[in-house]
Amino acid sequence: MGTTASQLAKDSLSEYQELTFLTKQEILLAHRRFTELLDRDERNHPNPRVPMEVILTLPELKSNPFKTRICQVFSTSEDKDGSLTFEDFLDLLSAFSDSATLEIKSHYAFRIFDFDDDGTLDCGDLEKLVNCLTGETEDTRLSSEEMRQLINNILDESDIDKDGTVNLSEFQHVISRSPDFVSSFKIVL
Repeated sequence: MGTTASQLAKDSLSEYQELTFLTKQEILLAHRRFTELLDRDERNHPNPRVPMEVILTLPELKSNPFKTRICQVFSTSEDKDGSLTFEDFLDLLSAFSDSATLEIKSHYAFRIFDFDDDGTLDCGDLEKLVNCLTGETEDTRLSSEEMRQLINNILDESDIDKDGTVNLSEFQHVISRSPDFVSSFKIVL
């Protein structure tokens, strides 16, 4: 499915429409924005990869507290460097689109919040999650006691099987009770 960055074939466009939650117009816009991130000599490469540092310059990601983690989750790079191909970029935009289902959005949110990629949200993941949301400056950082209490409250509310972690199913259960989640979990180009 790789395509040159300078031109998007009609059959590729149709295939991308079938495989994502994006419209034809959204795919074409994504292609244009992705191509703009490439150096001129990379534009004719069959499957170019944009470094994470360049992806993070997009205004839509720049202020997202999870921007680095988002790139890491959607990157198919064997180097695990957060770089994205056009198809990785489409997957990211599809998961964050208005048309993506609650199940898809919650699955990717869980993966983004699972900082150690072990399939559960443990105390370490929850602490990193809270720090991303509150900021990590002296003024906004929670004290150790506040952090411990907040994590205990999260686990009390979310950890149905009481194993000290939140698994995907438990996370999706919590998300299903949050009416704002689907509308707030989005990135629009």
